[in-house]
Amino acid sequence: MGRSGKRVNAVIKRGAFPLEENRTLSGRRLTVSEPGTWYVGATPPDVDMNKPPVVFVPGLRGSADDWWGDTTYHGKNDMFERMYNNQYRTAFVELYDVSGEAADMWDNGALLAQMLEEIRRYFGEKVNIVAHSKGGVDTQTALVHDDAHHHVGRVITLGSSHWGSPLADLAHSWWAGWLAELLDMRDAGTESLQTGYMEHFRSLTDSHANVKNNPYFTAAGTDWGTFPSALWMGGSYLSAYGSNDGLVNVWSTRLPYDKHLFTKDVDHDRIRMGSASFHHIDPILHSTGGVTVESVFDETAASFERTGNQGMHQVIRGQYLPVDRRVEEEIPVESGVREVVFHLMTDHTQVKAILVSPSNKVYDGKSTEYYQTLEESEIFRGAKSQGFRVSQPEPGEWKVILDSQRVGAYLLTTTFSLTSVPEVDVIVPNSNHWETPVRVRLPKGWKSDDGGVKVRLVPTGMKGLGMMETEYSEENLKPENHTQTSFAGPLPKLTKAGMYNLTAEVQGINEKGERFARTLIRSFYVPQGEDE
Repeated sequence: MGRSGKRVNAVIKRGAFPLEENRTLSGRRLTVSEPGTWYVGATPPDVDMNKPPVVFVPGLRGSADDWWGDTTYHGKNDMFERMYNNQYRTAFVELYDVSGEAADMWDNGALLAQMLEEIRRYFGEKVNIVAHSKGGVDTQTALVHDDAHHHVGRVITLGSSHWGSPLADLAHSWWAGWLAELLDMRDAGTESLQTGYMEHFRSLTDSHANVKNNPYFTAAGTDWGTFPSALWMGGSYLSAYGSNDGLVNVWSTRLPYDKHLFTKDVDHDRIRMGSASFHHIDPILHSTGGVTVESVFDETAASFERTGNQGMHQVIRGQYLPVDRRVEEEIPVESGVREVVFHLMTDHTQVKAILVSPSNKVYDGKSTEYYQTLEESEIFRGAKSQGFRVSQPEPGEWKVILDSQRVGAYLLTTTFSLTSVPEVDVIVPNSNHWETPVRVRLPKGWKSDDGGVKVRLVPTGMKGLGMMETEYSEENLKPENHTQTSFAGPLPKLTKAGMYNLTAEVQGINEKGERFARTLIRSFYVPQGEDE
């Protein structure tokens, strides 16, 4: 990742769309669209020229018609309709993601900056921006790093991942390697959404002089949608990191200098709808002028490294799927777990999953605990999902048994809902140190198995099968005390600057004498040193 400049020669087009007599957008998808295209919404007959034009920016793998077409779960988005009925002029942009491969914020930001210059020239005045999801990051990149702040007044971000998403960390982790290779899901867009990279991005952005040129207004959701949707599964995974909308945690939507408009019970798909957000953002859009916004920086809500129990709820497993033998994964479940979700993602649908309890009760595709979801379209694009949701699970070893009719790969995430949450810390390098040790602390009474805690480190850009065979490094952390509740060791083979994704595996016995297992995933960015 970085400022490659490889995509700046994009074609830019403009024109009113659509041309229906009723001058409203039809909800059908654009038939011709390419990165760099932008569209002007139909002008209301009673247009209010005192209201600045509004530019809408889509999110990860989104397109312009995300603002008037069908949403994934909630029907047609009425955002444009409400803007039209309230006398606004509008424009909609296509970033590189419309091609199907998500770009990072640097490429999207440079492209958006070009379009904003064109759009301002078209309207003859500054515009305001409403951005969804990663579109908020792309927008800020354009304004701060590509000097597009001259063309823009106010910025509203809806469910934007300003500090990244732990789901992106999971997608780029050791265990996801096999599935990532087959789905080709590790593009620059998801890579840049890792929490470690976004922390680096924040260090470059929040101290930049241009960041003060536009007021930012943020919004967050706390609903996961209906079970068993892909958003619900994302929300279940992210719950270990705090409240979320199924894709982005609430703490990630905040900026140190924002004015927070709302946090409400909507999911990541619905927060961009007019019915959910228009009445909140309408008063902000009446002007492009600056406002006095006192800092609302909250150290418990703004930074990933300052949040919650940091993923102590999960066990992650993944590898290739053969056709000549069963694959079995054993997952220990302790007492006190209110609910456990075994969520399986594969690259194809010809996989039969069976769950077996410690007392040999069998759950299959006909069990009430079994579910299937829609195909993943965001972080884990193209993955097929199924799984089991079990309330009050009996303690002991659970087995997930997989039979595949063709060669493939899988990623199994097991998420626990606990009556009490043990605290585990993983300390990774900050921007000034290359060899800060990794440290894992277990709760009082917990003991790891002999051999300590296993840590795997994956550099950015490593792909599936090759990564699994040769392109990673592995170390065992050693106990720091006789109780074996704290483990530390050097980072494995940290030899160059860039993004790293760390997976720590912990297993052993808890204070009740029950077996436990946990997977902890962190990402971090090491900047280039002066001698490189």
